Parts: sequence; structure tokens; C-alpha cells
Amino acid sequence: MATDYYAVLGVPRDASQDQIKKAFRRLARELHPDVNPDPKTQERFKEINAAYEVLSDPQKKQVYDLGGDPMSGAGGGGAGGFGGGFGNFSDIMDAFFGSASQRGPRSRTRRGQDAMIRLDVELSEAAFGTTKDIQVDTAVVCTTCSGEGAAPGTSAQTCDMCRGRGEVSQVTRSFLGQVMTSRPCPQCQGFGTVVPTPCPECAGDGRIRSRRTLTVKIPAGVDNGTRIQLAGEGEVGPGGGPAGDLYVEIHEVPHPVFQRRGDDMHCTVTIPMTAASLGTKVPLETLDGLDEVDIRPGTQSGQSIPLHQRGVTHLRGGGRGDLIVHVEVTTPTKLDPEQEELLRRLSKLRGEERPIGEFKPGQQGLFSRLKDAFNGR
Repeated sequence: MATDYYAVLGVPRDASQDQIKKAFRRLARELHPDVNPDPKTQERFKEINAAYEVLSDPQKKQVYDLGGDPMSGAGGGGAGGFGGGFGNFSDIMDAFFGSASQRGPRSRTRRGQDAMIRLDVELSEAAFGTTKDIQVDTAVVCTTCSGEGAAPGTSAQTCDMCRGRGEVSQVTRSFLGQVMTSRPCPQCQGFGTVVPTPCPECAGDGRIRSRRTLTVKIPAGVDNGTRIQLAGEGEVGPGGGPAGDLYVEIHEVPHPVFQRRGDDMHCTVTIPMTAASLGTKVPLETLDGLDEVDIRPGTQSGQSIPLHQRGVTHLRGGGRGDLIVHVEVTTPTKLDPEQEELLRRLSKLRGEERPIGEFKPGQQGLFSRLKDAFNGR
């Protein structure tokens, strides 16, 4: 006489899958061998497991309800030994610890990927901030199917292979008995639905490529490698899912005059020897406009002169960096007779003109040092 699986689980013949699962979990908690090691209880546990294995599978349940043998398919019939209970191991674990994951078909709608583009900015734009329009090629929602993926006038249909579950089960025999495994449905790829007539515009993906123009606000003080996040401006996800984020990476274009180091800027001005000796004012075009660099008398080559608050705006907090002006003093490489005579007279007035052999180390005069330089010594 065939076993009445409904009576074993204590559910009516018109019970829903949810009622069948709840009944099995309740009995599994009471009769599991780890909880009740009595041999009679173990036999009872194998009975409820075999009943649940049939009634939880729509195909096997249909065969059973029609009077057939639901176990005559893959793996043969009968649950051998204690291992018959392992076909529903995940449900047994759920009975004790709760469901570890949401089983069922996966959604066609997923979040899109983040995207990143590189944006070139001038030094002045990085120093003071600006706004720029950028062209972005990303995936957007298909306007033909509104992200559904189906051609206009059609819709997705329940998969006839998995009946909307998104997975198919297979029973195999092992030394433990019958083992039931599940895998994504090969016909619907786990979605539970199929699209018989895909959208001709997006080929069923629910999104298309498009070029957009976005306005990006560049804050003052950005530097090379700074990334600006634009939330929701990245790739639209499959099935018209929410868009990812767009990251704009800043690349500062090298300036022909100024070199940036942090929030400070550096530049070099070249002046003749006479200007360094007598002092002068050198005009300098800065990011703020025309300014003057005060060269004091006696300035040496390599000396630095700071112009405060003429650098890059601090990205966080107020104020700005400095502009550091490096002085380079040039020495003439060729003198005409009049210039040479003037330098001789200057050297004599300063008491520096002596025969070369009379100088002690470190005491060589101005003119003699120049003469050595001219002669390549």
C-alpha cells in the first residue's frame, strides 16, 4: 500500500507549498536524530523527509497525486538508509537556524556599474574652482521598452521549465541515499521568466548606450588624482535597474611658469648681476594678475622670496598657499672694452683688484673671479 505523504506530514491534500514546508520544519525539529536518537524516531524522521521530498517538488507531487511513482525518475526509487533525509538538507538547516538566503528566481533588475572619466583642468581652475560641461557615454534606460526588455505590446512570461522558481532540482543516489540538488534553470537563467520577443532597440537588456552632457562643479583646491563623485550618474543597470555613480578624476595640466607643490606654487625669475647687486623690482604675472617682486640689494642666486596668499586655495578650510619666487642671477659671458673698464674701476674702488698671485684662498676679488669665469677656469 502506498504511503500517504500528506498524512505523514499532517497536512490536507490541498495544502499549499508554504503549509507543507512549515509542517516539515516543525516535525524536523521534533524528530531529527540529533535531537531524539530513539531508533523509532529515526524511522519516523526518514518518513517525513521522504514525504517532503515528494510534496515540495511540483513535478513529483503531480506524479504522486495522479497515482504514479514519483521516485521512478532520476536515481531510482526508495530512500536507502538514513541518507534519505539528506535530499532536503538546506530545509532541515532552515528548520533549526532559519533561512540563510532568499531562494527563488533572481531579479532581472540590478544596479548598474560605477564609471570614471578623466578631466583636464588648468592650474587657475584648480586654484579657484570652476564649472565644466563634460560628455559622458554610458548606459541609460531604453526608451522603447522602458527597461522591461520586452518588445512593445509583449511581456515576460513564466518559464515552463522551472515554473517560475528560477531553479530546477535533480535527485541522485549516493552512499548516503538520495540527494536532491538544485541549480539555476538553464532555460531562463534563474530569472523565472523568459522574454519571447525581446525589445528590438536594446535586445532585451533594458538599456542602451547614449551620450549625455553633464555639468561638473570643480571645487577650489583640487589636485591631481582628486575624484569628484556624481551619485546616480553612472551606468544604468540591467533591466533598467538603478544607475551606479560617476567619478570624475582631476588631471591638472602643467603650467608653463608655475610648478605646484601642495597648495604652494613655485617659479623662477632671472636677473642680471647688476640688478642683484643694486636691487630692483621685477614685474610678475601671477594667477591674481600683475604683481611685483621686490629684489633687495645684494640678493644672491638661489635665494627665495615668498609672496604670501598667492598660491592655491586650500581645499578644506580657508586661506591660500604661497607663491615662492626663486631668484637666479646671471653673470655676463662676454664684455666689451667699456664694460670691462667699468668693472675694473669698480673692483679697484672696492679694493679687490690685485695681482692674481697675491690673493689668499677665499680672498679673490670680483674682477678676478669674473676673469676666471670668462677664461673657463
